[in-house]
Amino acid sequence: MNSLIAPELTGRIERWPIAGAFTISRGAKTEAIVVVAELRCGDHVGRGECVPYARYGETPEAALAALEAMRAPLAGGLDRTALQAAMQPGAARNALDCALVDLEAKMSGKRAWELFGSAAPSSTTTAYTISLGMPEAMAEATCKAASRPLLKIKLGGDGDDARIAAVRRAAPNAELIVDANEAWTPDNLARNLAACADAGVTLVEQPLPAGRDEALGAIARPIAVCADESVHDRTSLAALRGRYDAVNIKLDKTGGLTEAMAMAQDAQALGLQIMVGCMVATSLAMAPAMLLTPFARFVDLDGPLLLARDRDDGLRYDGSTVYPPEPALWG
Repeated sequence: MNSLIAPELTGRIERWPIAGAFTISRGAKTEAIVVVAELRCGDHVGRGECVPYARYGETPEAALAALEAMRAPLAGGLDRTALQAAMQPGAARNALDCALVDLEAKMSGKRAWELFGSAAPSSTTTAYTISLGMPEAMAEATCKAASRPLLKIKLGGDGDDARIAAVRRAAPNAELIVDANEAWTPDNLARNLAACADAGVTLVEQPLPAGRDEALGAIARPIAVCADESVHDRTSLAALRGRYDAVNIKLDKTGGLTEAMAMAQDAQALGLQIMVGCMVATSLAMAPAMLLTPFARFVDLDGPLLLARDRDDGLRYDGSTVYPPEPALWG
């Protein structure tokens, strides 16, 4: 940033209703609880949004406290580079990192991708998520979304062969990817992978629990398997060898866009396919992740589509096509 004036930090917790309910193997929720970091420097305001995740021991209140603890370091000149060591990877650092990128872009008159020396992102196809449920209910939900080109199907363990078969019948032409959210076991792994392969599924995300995924390296995988809970930032890439074919890069896991951009390059160098993922959140959380889409084989940035409403100046969605953010939103 080209100013000697330290930015003023404010943080807040926001609640955004979900349209209906969002259900995965770990449970259902009816609202997205996000934490927003806002940096003000003169007439310029930079913003970032995160979703603290209980799976990783995070809470909105703890994330907000972690942000507020950074007021003094920011006043002392903390920049985005120093932030990577000053905070642990996770949701709170993501919000602040993205706010710093946004502020730097607005103060410099550049777009965020220019700050990273990257090409401008273009419009891209995002997956649309079908929540976990009984096969009949999932087939009904899939029928309503069958015209979308890419569907992400939430699975949950026993009975997944019937679920994915029902979904495929309801959407015969869509590309399918599935997310088991750690719900499979070594005993049903081969059977569920075979059922997905029979249904023409392209990718299976995190079938086994993180830390207990050795079985993935001991079987022939009929389709590509993607790490989500098993991968966070660059330090966790090496452990994926022999078990995973792809990685889901989420800014709330990497601790922000700065680490995510570096991680995407390292993952590609290791021969891993890339998915750009998200939590259920507003367009403010999706916008920075759009910079990762040129690296990605799969884009899963449908969070705002699952909400009852999005924030002002949100990303433009035309069906399953999502467009890069305008400066009024971010970057």
